[in-house]
Amino acid sequence: MKQAAHLNDFVAKMKKEGLKGDVIETFCHYYRQLVSGETGYLPDQRLRAVPPSDVKNAAFLDELRSAGNKVLGKTVHIVLNGGLGTSMGLTGPKSLINVRDGRSFLEIKLRQAENAGVTLVLMNSYRTAQETRHALSRLSPRHFPETFVQNKFPKILKENLKPAHWPPNPELEWNPPGHGDIYSALRSSGLLSKLISSGVTYAFISNCDNLGAYLDKALLGYFATYRFPFMMEVAERTPADVKGGHLARHEKGYLLLRELAQCPKEDIDAFKDIRRYRYFNTNNLWLNLKHLEKLIRAGKPIHLPIILNTKTLDPRDPQSPPVIQIETAMGSAISLFKNPAVVKVDDRRFFPVKKCNELLAVRSDCYLMTDDFRLLPNPARSLGRIRIDLDPAFFGKLDDFETRFANGIPRLVDCRSLKIRGDVSFGTKVRLKGDVNIEAPTGRRTVVPDNTVLEGAVQL
Repeated sequence: MKQAAHLNDFVAKMKKEGLKGDVIETFCHYYRQLVSGETGYLPDQRLRAVPPSDVKNAAFLDELRSAGNKVLGKTVHIVLNGGLGTSMGLTGPKSLINVRDGRSFLEIKLRQAENAGVTLVLMNSYRTAQETRHALSRLSPRHFPETFVQNKFPKILKENLKPAHWPPNPELEWNPPGHGDIYSALRSSGLLSKLISSGVTYAFISNCDNLGAYLDKALLGYFATYRFPFMMEVAERTPADVKGGHLARHEKGYLLLRELAQCPKEDIDAFKDIRRYRYFNTNNLWLNLKHLEKLIRAGKPIHLPIILNTKTLDPRDPQSPPVIQIETAMGSAISLFKNPAVVKVDDRRFFPVKKCNELLAVRSDCYLMTDDFRLLPNPARSLGRIRIDLDPAFFGKLDDFETRFANGIPRLVDCRSLKIRGDVSFGTKVRLKGDVNIEAPTGRRTVVPDNTVLEGAVQL
C-alpha cells in the first residue's frame, strides 16, 4: 500500500514536470520492478558464451562499401550528447571540451558527418541542450543537425524509495535514464516519424566522446544489404576491458548485453573472464528505424533490462542522501529484435575519452587526425595502445590537467605506458620512452624541464 502511494507521488511529480504519458508509464514499469525486489542481475548460470562463428569480421566487408554509398541519403548519424564532464570536474556538456587540435568533440563529430555525407542528429539531455545549441551556432555548420532531448527520471531515495527532494538545487532531483532511453525519446520527440517520413531508414548511433566512431560505409552496406533490424559493433576484450559490458547469449537462445552493474557479486570473476566472454560492446550501434517503428506499432513496450545505480543525490556532496537512479543501456535492445547482427571491429573504432588519462592519449602523437576528421593510430607507433595512469589528485580535473600540460603534450609515440604520482608539470618538447613511472616529492609542484627525455622509473 505504501509503495503504491509512493508511485502516485512519482506520477504527480512527473506530470508537474510536463513529462509525457509513455515516459511516465516506462518509469512506473521500472519502479514496480524495483519495489518488487528486482535487481536487474543477469546471473552467469543463465548465460552462454558467444562463439566467433556468430560474429562477422568487419575486415572482410569492404566489398559492400559501394552498397553503403547507395543508401547514404537514407542514413543519419545519431550522436549521444547528453553527458556532462563530471568525471573531469566539469558541469557543462562534455562534447564542448577541446579534445584535439583545438577542436571539440562536437565540432569533430559535425565535420565527420559532413565528410561522410550524412545528417548529424544529436540526442541532448536537459542539461546539455541549450549550451549545445549555442555552440553549434558558433560553428556555422553546413547543415544544422537535427536534435532531440533525452527524457528524465526522478531520483529515488534509497532509504524509503520515495521521490528525492533537494531544495538547494531541484534540478538534482532528476537523472537522465541512461542511453537506453534513446528509443523512447526518438518516439516521444516525434523525430522517429519525421525521419522516416523524410526517407531515412538507417541510423548509426555512437557516443560523442568516441572519435573513432565515424560512419563506415562498408558497415552501412552490410547492414542495409542484409536488412538487419539492429547491429552491434563489438571488439575483442583485453585485460583492460574487463569492466565493459560484454555480449552473451541467454539460455533461451537470444543475444543480450550484460553490464557490470547487472552482474551478481558472486559472478564477477566469470564476468571478467575474457576467454569465456570474448566480446565487449563498443556502443557503436546500427538501427533500422522502420523496424523500431514496427516494434512500437505492434504495441510492444521498449522496456530494457533495468540497471540500478546507487549514488549520492548531489554528486559533488558525499554527505547528501543516497539515491537510486533507474537507468538502461541502449545496447541491451539487441534482445528485442529478431535476427540482430554482431560485427567485430578493430580498436581504431573505439577511442572513448572518459577521464583525463584518455584525453592525454588522444591529444598526443599516439594518434593522427586525417583530413576527413578521422582519428587513427599513428603508424610510427609499434607498441600498441598506450596505458596511462595519472595521479587523480593533480590530473583528475580538466583545469588541473590543462595547467600541468600548458606547454604542450609530451611526445608519447615511443612510450608503452605512463604512470605519474605527485604534482608534476611538463616543459616543452619533453619525450617519454618505454615504460615511464614518474614519482614526485609531496608538498610541491615539480617541473620536467624543456627537451627532457624520460625513460623507466623517474624520481623527480
